Amino acid sequence: MATVELRFSALPEHVRTARLVAAAVARRSGVDEAVLDEVRLAVGEACSRAVGLHQNGGITAPVKVLLIEEEKQFSIEVGDEAPRSAPGHRAPGAAAEDPDAETEEDEMGLAVISGLVDDVEVTAGEHGGSIRMTWPTTPPAATLP
Repeated sequence: MATVELRFSALPEHVRTARLVAAAVARRSGVDEAVLDEVRLAVGEACSRAVGLHQNGGITAPVKVLLIEEEKQFSIEVGDEAPRSAPGHRAPGAAAEDPDAETEEDEMGLAVISGLVDDVEVTAGEHGGSIRMTWPTTPPAATLP
């Protein structure tokens, strides 16, 4: 099992880089070429969501992306450090924006990801959350001697 770890400052301009790296590693891992656009879009959405959570929560820690190559699947896990221990909970120093609008935007992002990826796992807790997306891989074609 090979893993690539990417960490980036929670700034929107770094999301594009995460998308490009994810697509390159997915291609190398054997994800079907026809699915790579979905990988890029899903990673972009997950990373944008994490960036937004960090910025809204005043969190300076980087966003973490794990690209995990396993035997017959490829997974991408996007992690944030935004605490979500109770409904309406805001981290100290968080912007005083409309929490209903933030929740609606968060749900919309998760709906987009779920529409793009068949196998999605979302976790959240007091120390942050993660979105794990998994795609099947095909083994590389054997070369003839």
